[in-house]
Amino acid sequence: MKSKSLIPNKRPDENSNKRPDEKLIDRTKGFLDKEEGLRLYQITLEVSSLGPCLEIGSYCGKSTLYLGAACRENNSTLFAVDHHSGSEEQQPGEGYFDPETYDIRQGRMDTYPLFRKALIDGGLEDTVVPILAKSEVAARHWATPLSLVFIDGGHTFKAAYTDYNSWVGHIAPGGYLLIHDIFKNSEEGGQAPHYIYKLAAASGLFQVLPMTKTLGVLKRRPCGEFPDDLPVI
Repeated sequence: MKSKSLIPNKRPDENSNKRPDEKLIDRTKGFLDKEEGLRLYQITLEVSSLGPCLEIGSYCGKSTLYLGAACRENNSTLFAVDHHSGSEEQQPGEGYFDPETYDIRQGRMDTYPLFRKALIDGGLEDTVVPILAKSEVAARHWATPLSLVFIDGGHTFKAAYTDYNSWVGHIAPGGYLLIHDIFKNSEEGGQAPHYIYKLAAASGLFQVLPMTKTLGVLKRRPCGEFPDDLPVI
């Protein structure tokens, strides 16, 4: 009798094919740690059945592959907001410049072709809705409650605060706010993501949950739930 393969042929719609494709993620450009990515996936899998999710700062799609795979399992939607012309630190002459993301014909950064390829390779074209725009422009007339917002856009104080201010009000009760690249020590990295993380924590609207490396996790309090330090008069 011939032994059966440990990895049988599967139809594209079977659940096991909906999980993150680790080989694809490994070869996709980006700065997301694998542990952080798996935390993104787990939280999104938990909450995306309640409503659509949104990420700010897709770059070439590494985080999108984690978030999108979880949304796909729940037949949900991920809105991916990015102008795809690169953040401040990714421009020519800066520390995170990658020549492969520079379009000579346009004379500017353009990560959208690589991002779209990641969506195609990951089978996420029916799950992820790319929004090719600045964060504040996409948010201008936004009216749909979101079960999750992941902020990983520009790292200047102005850019990070704009992302936070534009989208935090759209997170539904019980939903999540996730913020990447939080460094509590300025010697380790920029402080803008840490600044908006502290703003959210101090607002009283969120329960602060354990971080995964530089990924901050906050859960929007349900209506009628109060923070422990709320003064009683």
